[in-house]
Amino acid sequence: MSEYKSVRFVDVRLEGDFWKERLETVLARTIPSQHKKLAEYGLLDSLKLPNPPPPLRFPRHANGFTVQVFWDSDVGKWIEAASYALSHRRDPDIEAKIEAIVDDFEKAQEPDGYLNCWYLGREPEKRWSNLRDNHELYNAGHMLEGAIAYYETTGRRRWLDVMERYVEHIRQTFGTGPGQRRGYCGHQEIEIALIKLYRLTGEKKHLDLATYFINERGHQPPHYFDVEREGREAKGWEWQRYTQGTYEYSQSHKPVREQDKVVGHAVRAMYMYTAMADLAAELNDASLKKACETLWRDVMDTKMYVTAGLGPSAHNEGFTHDFDLPNETAYAETCASVALIFWAQRMLHLDLDGKYADILELALFNGALSGLSRDGEHYFYANPLESIGKAERWDWHTCPCCTMNVSRLVASVGGYFVSTSPTGLALHLYGGISTTQAVAGTKVTLKEESNYPWSGDIKVHVDPETDARFELKLRIPGWCQGATLKVNGESHAVNPVSGYVTIERTWKKGDVIALDLPMQPVRLYANPGVVMDTGRVALKRGPLVYCIEEVDNPGGRVQRFRLPRESEISVVSRPDLYGAVSLKAPAVEIEEKGFTELYRTSPPAEKSSALTAIPYYLWANRGNGSMVVWIPEAK
Repeated sequence: MSEYKSVRFVDVRLEGDFWKERLETVLARTIPSQHKKLAEYGLLDSLKLPNPPPPLRFPRHANGFTVQVFWDSDVGKWIEAASYALSHRRDPDIEAKIEAIVDDFEKAQEPDGYLNCWYLGREPEKRWSNLRDNHELYNAGHMLEGAIAYYETTGRRRWLDVMERYVEHIRQTFGTGPGQRRGYCGHQEIEIALIKLYRLTGEKKHLDLATYFINERGHQPPHYFDVEREGREAKGWEWQRYTQGTYEYSQSHKPVREQDKVVGHAVRAMYMYTAMADLAAELNDASLKKACETLWRDVMDTKMYVTAGLGPSAHNEGFTHDFDLPNETAYAETCASVALIFWAQRMLHLDLDGKYADILELALFNGALSGLSRDGEHYFYANPLESIGKAERWDWHTCPCCTMNVSRLVASVGGYFVSTSPTGLALHLYGGISTTQAVAGTKVTLKEESNYPWSGDIKVHVDPETDARFELKLRIPGWCQGATLKVNGESHAVNPVSGYVTIERTWKKGDVIALDLPMQPVRLYANPGVVMDTGRVALKRGPLVYCIEEVDNPGGRVQRFRLPRESEISVVSRPDLYGAVSLKAPAVEIEEKGFTELYRTSPPAEKSSALTAIPYYLWANRGNGSMVVWIPEAK
């Protein structure tokens, strides 16, 4: 296992234009507007346990389920996102809003530590009776992550103390001891939070509880969800039905070490794999590591969109069968790409293999970042790769999980850039950051300057307090060909091993590395098994996947374009497009004019044209219109 550990988000400063702009938007607009929505839709009032409880804001579905059962998790994620943002700039108003929420949670908490506002306010007799569907442990996980982030940013313990009391209640309730429930959540999440709590406190009991939840999952007969269902039936409570039909949906169909195919709900799967990788590292568990590697290959080889989106189906918000990657109906939930980033980061730290950082970066710049609008107040839950103009960003959702997931990602993105070991530093991402870390017996300030992802011209300043010998690892992305490197003006060989070039030397104040990562536009082709992309091509430059959008290609739906294989792709700076870089290429355009029948024996006319492609994450920010990632190819 690698000795490298990620640097905490609070210890990295974002200084490059790209991430500073996104962070400032989240600070100034996203976090405040989300709080307003939490209030407007009743989530904040629910924490006060009004008696009698008001009518449901979101009525039960035919199967008896209402999204209000996981409102606590949305509040917890908002606190987490806001806390990450506060680490960059303290804001008394936001801190006061967090403290008010903590007031309500603290007052709501039962003497035994239990804290779930749905059950406390509406069904107190039914707590812990439906882990399969009702998200109690999932809620607790997001609340705990919010408490940890708030403590790390502010040093205030009250919210963390509340959650530690709740965790102790959960520890007493679940396990293999006498009188304990042998349960685990239908929606994985608490495992990640417990491992974070262990790393914060050093208390092994938290790691043990996370280990229990992972190890217990999927063991049968009897299946725990069947046991609890029988308990509900005995009390006449089983009117709520499980709509998914199989336990693959929650990855509880078999023990985790026996799973070799990625199935079910995409977000649940990614959260579980993240915890499995965490535990593999903490416990030096080779069996968990092997399972993670097997599942990773299945995702990479058969199930991931070119944008790092996951989950083709809205029916189960997840996976279907190998190579099923439809474009217009792609679900590709924002939360799933965010969770893929979590998993990729944990896999990266098992062996420090750059292939995991490649996917982390791909998901960050494409599948996840597309979920947040430029104005910071509109979102995508699903991220299709093609649209005829019907896709539209929304300002809130009945299930607002993706809103806070993408904001907490952006606000904490600094935590993905750098890792340290006792004898080295590793730089995984680029975009303009600085951090000071203890390495090889001295403090080292690392400052990376670049206009990434628009340019691969990178400068890295290495400033140790005293001269020290250590290794510095710089990631050479898998998409990059022909990287060059200089140290203090002298050329250095670029022979990456597992995606990193290692420079080991005695470093001195003022040392500077110049790294050049050429960013040539490339064409990508899908495996023939992805039949929906046969005869189509996608464009990519550096870490960014591109699409063609109607606003840049007026005259009708962009599906009318064909891109000849020999067309030269040029790069165009776009000050009018938030400083982005677009791509232009000669194209063939099919003319709709004159084609009045539904079908006829002669083909439509074609004409020479040109198309403009923009980074996928930017689409749907300039009005409605058609869009396509996979462009039909003309030979």
